Amino acid sequence: YYNKEVGGNFRLDAIQAAVLRVKLKYLDEWTHARQRNAALYRKLFTGDQIAYEGVTQSFETNRVQLPTEAPERRHIYNQFVIIAERRDELQGFLKEKRIGTEVYYPVPLHLQECFAGLGYQAGLFPNSEEAAKHTLALPIYPELSAEQHLSVVQAIKEFLS
Repeated sequence: YYNKEVGGNFRLDAIQAAVLRVKLKYLDEWTHARQRNAALYRKLFTGDQIAYEGVTQSFETNRVQLPTEAPERRHIYNQFVIIAERRDELQGFLKEKRIGTEVYYPVPLHLQECFAGLGYQAGLFPNSEEAAKHTLALPIYPELSAEQHLSVVQAIKEFLS
């Protein structure tokens, strides 16, 4: 996430291609599972009551901003990224609870070393800079269970209270 040079690795060898060819048939199934998982997070975070496996829970967490959705678009939820004011503390708290999270872009592009020659300075893109300080990706993989969702949201609620 810290780039000194602009570059890329665009090679795909025969073994990787063979594996991806097999995985491709599962792509829509995985996408639907991630969309289902995102919907469950939204219900838990917005205070809607939900019932699953005989348990009903309700939460109100207004100090976490959820990802926005454009109704005319199809979101695949490769990540489910929230915005939290005390992101680093929250991430540490969740790690103690054995809940994996990730900060994907800790430095905005305009402040990366590889783009220093463009002359952009801190403060020119405040939204990007704020996002770099406050975004946190929660678990969203297709096999995530309802109990695991609940554990994530309960832990965040505990941290915020």
